[in-house]
Amino acid sequence: MRAVVTDKQSPVGVSLGQREVPVPTENQALVRVATISLNPGELRSRELLATPGWQPGRDFAGIVEQSAADGSGLSVGSRVVGLLPNGGAFGEIVAVPTTNLVSLPSTVSFKDAATLPVAGITALFALERCGFLLGRKVLVTGASGGVGQFGIQLARAAGARVTGTIRAQERAGMVEALGADEVLLESSLSEQRSRFDFVLDTVGGHLLPVALASLVAGGTCVAVNHRSMETSDVCKTTFDFVDFMKNGLTLKSFYVFDELTHQRGKHALERLVALVADGRVRPHIGIEASWTDVERTVEKFLNREVLGKIVLHVE
Repeated sequence: MRAVVTDKQSPVGVSLGQREVPVPTENQALVRVATISLNPGELRSRELLATPGWQPGRDFAGIVEQSAADGSGLSVGSRVVGLLPNGGAFGEIVAVPTTNLVSLPSTVSFKDAATLPVAGITALFALERCGFLLGRKVLVTGASGGVGQFGIQLARAAGARVTGTIRAQERAGMVEALGADEVLLESSLSEQRSRFDFVLDTVGGHLLPVALASLVAGGTCVAVNHRSMETSDVCKTTFDFVDFMKNGLTLKSFYVFDELTHQRGKHALERLVALVADGRVRPHIGIEASWTDVERTVEKFLNREVLGKIVLHVE
């Protein structure tokens, strides 16, 4: 079968190649993939891209081609969206534990569904760690990115007043369309001291201490990313601990793939699918293309030329 695999000859580290069709275990279904979605970690990690023949990809949507031998999961022909936390989703056919698959109603397209797993679950879990959002002021950094766009919409749906930060002014329209009450440039965030109840920080690095300073006394910041993590560099961020302590702030962090236990990920994905079906969440897709253009598309992705999610059709 065809699959996206690591390729040392490719300038972006991956290309469309060939892999053996996977053999499922008893609790795995075979899914014929219709769409895939790109995420930063799987395409910027030097360690993973240096692994010969590695097949990246975590987000996908498609149709069950062979149900699990143990009788769990969905039947043949079912429309599904799923997640492979350790990679391997970028192929024509994938073997997936039935606990990682969610039924997809006909009202939700494959392209929208493929954007949900990693970015959507990350935003959902992060906002849950913030706490009760109704009537609170929430800041989402990196609001035009994958996690950021879902963070804006989910916080707004929970009744928060939401502000999003962007790196460049041309991204403002997209973030406003997602439902942000206010959009700020990252460069102006230092002027917003002691203002927000909660921060969902999807950027990290130099912006994390600025985001912490924007919190009111007793506020909480949930950090889900650090820009240098994507290139396996040492991650270092400094902030004023005296101010942090005096203001009673809370800083939380988590790695989403550590959270996908006891079917938490599946339940979260079911909630996201329902929100899309109801029209309360609208994935913003910046690029929709064929996976035969994977190298050119990944190049744009790595150069940060894309607003929103990237979806490739497996055809």
